Amino acid sequence: MKTNTLTLVPVAVITVLLGLGLMAAQAPAIAEEASAQNDPMKFANGAKTWADNCARCHNMRDPKSLRDDQWRAAVAHMRVRAGLTGEEAENVLVFLQQSN
Repeated sequence: MKTNTLTLVPVAVITVLLGLGLMAAQAPAIAEEASAQNDPMKFANGAKTWADNCARCHNMRDPKSLRDDQWRAAVAHMRVRAGLTGEEAENVLVFLQQSN
């Protein structure tokens, strides 16, 4: 069976355009996340929250002991166990990732 390449071209174009549209939709969220990462108050609040909460049950770990993606998973898991708010967990993650 022979495939007509002219029918495949519109499908490829639509796929590329949809992909670009999704990337454009994510751009504001990525920019906002980068802005949050550079907020010195988030870093300071994260350091305090980390010291106040995590040290209750754990020895203080060196932030360099885990990669950024590993800290993201650890903070997501421990947020529930430590009873942290979303903002507190985000601040802790900013602190750990910037200290990494």
